[in-house]
Order: sequence, then structure tokens, then C-alpha cells
Amino acid sequence: MKIPAYLALAAITTFTAFSVAKPAPDPRVPEKPQVDPPIIDGQDKNRIQIAILLDTSNSMDGLIDQAKTQLWKIVNTFIDAERDGKAPFVEVALYEYGNNSNAVGNDWIRLVSPMTRDLDSLSKELFALKTNGGEEYCGAVIQRALGDLGWDERESTYKVVFIAGNEPFTQGRVDARAACKEALTKNIIVNTIHCGSRQEGIDGIWHEGAALAGGEYLVIDQDKVVAHVDAPQDKKIAELSQKLNRTYLGYGKRRREAAANQRLADEDATKNAKAGAEVQRAVSKASGNYSNAGWDLVDALREKKINPAKLDANELPEEMRDLAPAARKDYIQKAAASRAKIQEEIKQLNEEREKFVAGKLKDSAEGGGKTLDQAMIEATRKQAESLGYKFEK
Repeated sequence: MKIPAYLALAAITTFTAFSVAKPAPDPRVPEKPQVDPPIIDGQDKNRIQIAILLDTSNSMDGLIDQAKTQLWKIVNTFIDAERDGKAPFVEVALYEYGNNSNAVGNDWIRLVSPMTRDLDSLSKELFALKTNGGEEYCGAVIQRALGDLGWDERESTYKVVFIAGNEPFTQGRVDARAACKEALTKNIIVNTIHCGSRQEGIDGIWHEGAALAGGEYLVIDQDKVVAHVDAPQDKKIAELSQKLNRTYLGYGKRRREAAANQRLADEDATKNAKAGAEVQRAVSKASGNYSNAGWDLVDALREKKINPAKLDANELPEEMRDLAPAARKDYIQKAAASRAKIQEEIKQLNEEREKFVAGKLKDSAEGGGKTLDQAMIEATRKQAESLGYKFEK
């Protein structure tokens, strides 16, 4: 029997559709995440890129608590740094590994945040981390960080990975030593942070991984309480931090979400981190490393990301929508002047605070292992200095 032409065509179409259909994705293995592209507009000559890889298995609650408390202090390392007379800007990425909540087919690894200057969003993700069992595969997470992130390819850029954990460094299907060697070929330093005794870390090959990638082998006490001294300047610095928020002029589709993230990061530093985080966050907000050009008109204008006159009125904050396009720039510049004044006051108060705290800590110096921020700050300063950065103190 002769098959009608339209039926033959339908059969061919159906067969072709089935033959080229893609297999269903394995739900255990998430797709490679989208990452922030490298900055290429000339502002990246003094670029700092830091990837933090945290073990979030059950035994690492102390490490996560230290990271939440000291994130802003770590970023503040570069506030007083410069190279060739120019201050650097800092991008930070965050991974978690060793957590049963993540995909087994993905080696229990999750990219929490790509390389970003949006420190408020990074803080939000950091405070959401929870510990939960798992296998700690250091080689796999280093390999992921090397492949996923938007690393700057220039040798002059300080690029560094900090990986912290407490199980043997060599676990998992990916050779951790090979991953460290690969990092070195890309001019990415790997610093290893063992949460335990120095000898246990050496036995677990943490020191060898750092040596292969030109990094430092660091040992911390994850359960040590981070030293904090209440200072007379703390209250005023916290008040100025909130006052600073009122100088932000949100624009675009992300303005409400981003402003909410800013408030949440303030709240987390005040209520959900150990003492001292609130002040360190305020100091970060007073520095050039705290940039919100993606949603704030002041930062966007300073970094030449926008032309205020060309923005649609609906993208502007309500108080600016009735302004003539030509008047918008003046309004933004007034907010910028107000912000600069507050930031300078925070900086001056913090200088006074640091002198006060230094005296108190000297009088009551504590022994014991280092904390996460101490280990990271010492390593970053030393390594950045080798690339020509100078620090005031």
C-alpha cells in the first residue's frame, strides 16, 4: 500500500526529532555556572583576585563562623595598599566543598559566588552556608576554581586561592598536587590552610600542595575566639555606616534587591557574626573596595558606567524622576560629596580606634594558634608585596 506523502513526511519529522533529541541532564551534576567576565575598561591594572574555598563538612562550624566574622577584615587588607601610586580593587569568589547538601556527581562542590566586587551579595551567600557531612575533595575544588572563574591572565595581577579544611589534602578522584601545579602555570598562587595541628597538616600533604603552587602552608585554630576589643569609636562608626546607606541612589532593575542586600549585610555583621564584624564592614564601606556601580548611581558615575541624562526615568530613584536630564548629574554629585565626607570621618575614627585596640591587645597578648583572618592577611601582604604593592602599615 502506498503511504500518503503527508504521512511519510510526518514520520520522517518524528524520527528526526527523536534521533537528535538531547539526553536529559543528570540532576546530580549542575551545569557549569555563569561567571562574571573580567573587567577590561582600563580600571583593572591593579586588580586583586581572591578565591576562598571553604570546607563546610560537619566538623567545620568554627571555620565558617570565623569566615563570617572576618570577611570584611580580609577585604580591608588592601585599603592602605598601592602600586605605582594607585590603589588596587579587590574581587572575591567563594566555593564550598565537602558538603552532602551538594551534588555527589559534582564532588560535593558548589560555586557560592563567582569572582565579584558585589561584596553585599557575597556576604549574603556566606551567611547562608550550613555545614553537613560529606567527602572533602581538595583537588577537585581547586580544579573547579581554576576552570570556572574569570581569572585575569596577566602576570602582574595578584591571583590567589585560599583553601581551608582539615581532612587529608589528597582525597578524591582529582590529583590535588596536579591541580596545584596547574594553578602555578596560570600564575595563580594556592595557599593551604589546615584546621588542626601543623604535623597533622604535613602528614595530610597540605604543605606540599602549597609548595607546588608557590603558596604558604598555614595552620589555624578554627575554634579559637577571634580577639575583639570594644573601643570608644565603635558606636559612632556604626552610626556613620547607617548614615552612609542614605547616600546610595539605586537605579536599574536590581536596585531594590541590591539595597536589600546592603541592609542584610549590615544586619548580619551586627547580629549574626562575632563582635568586631560591624566595625570592619563599616571600614570596608568607607573604602574604594566597596563598589556598587551595578546599582548605585554615585559609584556608576564615578566609574563612568552610565550617562545619567540617558537613563529612563523609571530606572531612577523616585526622588530623581522629576528632574530634567541635565540636572541629574548635579544631584548625583551632591550625594557623592556627602558620601565622601562620611567615609572620611569613618576612616579617621578607625585610625583612632586601631591605635586604641593595638595598645589593649599589646597589654593582653594571647597565645595559641592563628585565626583565619590572621593567616590570610599575613600571606596576602607578603605575596602582594612581591608583585610591587606597598602597604602603609
